[in-house]
Formats: sequence, C-alpha cells, structure tokens
Amino acid sequence: MNILLVEDDNDSRAGVAEFLRELGHQVTECGDGDQALDLFAAGDFPMVLSDIKMPRMSGIELLRRIRASGGEKACDIVLFTGHGDMVTAIEALRAGAYDYLLKPISVAELAAITERIAEHQSLLRENRTLTRRFSEEVRAATAETQRELTQLKKLAGQAAGLDNVAFFAPEMRRIAAQAARYHQDRSMPVLIEGETGTGKEIIARIIHYGDLKAPAPFVDINCAALTGSLFESELFGYGPGAFTGGLARGQKGKLDLAEGGTVLLDEVGEIPLDLQGKLLRVIQEKEFYRVGGLKKVPADVRIICATNADLGRRVELGTFRKDLFYRLKVGHIVIPPLRQRREEILPLAELFLHQFAVLKGRRLKTIDPAAAERLLAYDWPGNVRELRNTMEWVAFMHDDATVKPGHLGRLVKGLSPMDRTAAPPGQALDPAGFVLPAAGFSLEDHVDRIVQQAVTICRGNKTAAARCLGISRRSLYCRLAKNIKRTRQDIAE
Repeated sequence: MNILLVEDDNDSRAGVAEFLRELGHQVTECGDGDQALDLFAAGDFPMVLSDIKMPRMSGIELLRRIRASGGEKACDIVLFTGHGDMVTAIEALRAGAYDYLLKPISVAELAAITERIAEHQSLLRENRTLTRRFSEEVRAATAETQRELTQLKKLAGQAAGLDNVAFFAPEMRRIAAQAARYHQDRSMPVLIEGETGTGKEIIARIIHYGDLKAPAPFVDINCAALTGSLFESELFGYGPGAFTGGLARGQKGKLDLAEGGTVLLDEVGEIPLDLQGKLLRVIQEKEFYRVGGLKKVPADVRIICATNADLGRRVELGTFRKDLFYRLKVGHIVIPPLRQRREEILPLAELFLHQFAVLKGRRLKTIDPAAAERLLAYDWPGNVRELRNTMEWVAFMHDDATVKPGHLGRLVKGLSPMDRTAAPPGQALDPAGFVLPAAGFSLEDHVDRIVQQAVTICRGNKTAAARCLGISRRSLYCRLAKNIKRTRQDIAE
C-alpha cells in the first residue's frame, strides 16, 4: 500500500518510514503540508499519516484541504499528536480523520491501524469495482430493455395499423392530439364523422391504443353489412334456444370479445331504428341483454362510432334517434376530406410511395413536379384511401426512379370517358319532365340501370352511390345482390 508520511521532525519521520517499509508498504516522505498536497495531487495514496503540530500548515488543515479536493473518498487519513492532547485528537476525528495516534508512536498500534486501513481500502476497491460493473450491467440491461420496448411498440403499431400513420396538416395533428386525449377516458363514447376514406378507423385506433401500452381488445363491426337481427346477435350475443339454428349453449357477442377494450361501430347510421335504443342502453347503463336472454350482462367497453352519413339530417328525418345522436357526440371528431387539406396530399403520396416501393421491390423514390401538380389538381373523392390505392397501383405498374405524369393516367378530373358515355349530356333524369311510354316498360330494369350507373359514376364507391341515389347503403346492397341473382338466373335459362 502506498503511504504518504508527513512529519517535520526528520528523525521521527525516518523511524516511522523504516518501520512501515519493513511491513511491506511503499512510503513517500515529506516535511510540510504544502509539499504533501503537491505529492497527494500527483500520486495515489490510500493512506496518509501526518503529524498535527507542523509549521505553516497543521495536520488538521492538511486533512481539510485533502477533503476539499475530494481525496477523502480515495484515502484514509491518520493523524498523530503528542502530550496526550485529547482535545486536538477529538477535533481531528470530527474533521474526518480515520484514526489518531499519540506520540511517541507505538509500533504495535501503528501496525494494527495500517492493517485495518489496508483491509478497508481493499473493501473500497472491491465495492468500486462491483458498483462500476453493476452500473455497466444496468446500463446494458436498460439499453436492451429500451430496444425490446421499441421493437414491441413497433410490432404493436403494426398490429394496430398505426405503424405508417403520419399527420402533416395542422388540423389533422389537432385531431390526432384530441384522439389521444379521448384515450384517457374509456367511459366516454366518441363519434367520428367524415367522408369515406378519410381515416376514421385510424383515428378510432389512436383513441383505443393511445401510447400502445394497453393490450386491450379492439373489435370493429360494419353495421351496414349486417341485417337488423344479425346485428343484434353479433353485438349482444344470444342465449340458449334463442332462435332456430343457433347454438344450444348460446353464443357471446362482440361486446363480450371487447371486454376491457373498445368496440368500433362503423357506419353507425345504418343501425335499424328499433335497435338504436338498445345501443343507447349499453352506453348509458353499461349493461345489456343477450338475444333471448333474461339476465343483465355488464359491459366494460369503450364505444366508438364512425359514420360518413349526416346523422343530424337523419335525426330530422326520424331515421336516427335524437337521444342516441347527442349521447354519441360527447366525444366528437369531424375529419375533413383530403381536398380541404391539400397540404397533406404530397407528403402522404411520398409516404405511401416509399412504403409500396419497399414492399414491391421498386426503385420509385421521388415524384416529378409535373406529377405533383397533377396530384394536387385532383379532388380525391375517395380521400386518403384513394391516394393510398393510387400510389400502390403506381408502384405495382412502374419501376422508374421518379413518378411521372404518365404514371397517373387513372386520375381524371370529373368523370372518366366511360362514365361520360354512360351518362351523356342531355339525358340526365328530370323528375318533372320525363314521359312514360304508352306501351309500358319494365320498372325493375330501369331501376337496375339507374343503380348500376350510379355505382359507375361513383367509381365503385357504394357509399357515395347510395348517397347519390338518396337511399341507405343497405338498400343499395340488396338491390345489387338482386341484380346479380337475376343475372345468374338469366344465364342458367
């Protein structure tokens, strides 16, 4: 062990140094405090042995100077004094000395103190080593945990459909922030309004998943795709023997599957009027009855509803309950169409382009300025979904480095040439001016042609076609299904 010996008496210092060297220690000698401070700053001394009574700087002052430099953490300081000066010895201990010795120094006491300090310093070194290793392991484990957490969040985002979501317009960032706030209160229903393809389901998923920490279930139901009786059994489930063809033991519904999580009722405006009261009961009372059941079932679910219909107008027409409408609007989000936030068109197009170029192994990276102008000039009736589908089609059809105007030939302002031939100028229906033929005609055939033409004009968007015809989407589906059935019968004949 390296020992710094500070003593102004040369003979006394030499005797102590010789004894310490015989014990196997390395000893550095000096005669005053100033020199001791210089040696201490330049070397490594686990132990400092110093006289208290010295000219210019006392041993206690030396101890305080070493402590002020931080050296007390690395060494133990022993002071010795003569004449049984207990007051000075106590002062030394209070100043932070490890121990003290009385002159004349007893070699037995010196050997014992030196041995204790050697053991103490060994424990300190071991503790520093363990602390350093522990800190390194904690940092490594923390970094690994952070990487795993990042990966889990990425996987959760992919599973939730939120891994490639970006908002570029201030209004959309505000909506995303509003959705994140709604995530904090599961008891509050939320109504999301917006045209088809604006991203209502994405906003619903943000409300549900929030920061992606909660693995609660997310169950979505397309209300327009289910008939009234089927919707009721799908949502609430049914009891044993509720109806012919049902399972003997009954069946749980989507509310059960979403326990502790979220149910998204997409196209909520298509729910039959007689079932809207039951949905209102679930929202208000947090309980429901299964179809054919007599026992109340608690419902711990968040209700999110989405619609592209004007529910306020439907309330006026009496096809949607007023009390349900205002209950759903406790949390309310209206998503503007893409044509009203054109600053998002190019950033979203580039995002989708990069996504599909990587997925399909294409070289596409940028959008030509002329192509960008064409994207900005288009009205995007299908909104973000149409933009995404367009970029997927471009990535599928082309393998250039840049998207050019020729790649966007499918974008036609207004109707396509086929649409224009299907509905030529001057032949639009006039409710007050058409004349029925005297020989009669097939009403079903004309209705079928009108429905089919509406679907064609709306580029296959059945929701827009139903809105164009002034009918519900369910009615449109029934009409199209009837057309298909009739066509098959004609072919069979």
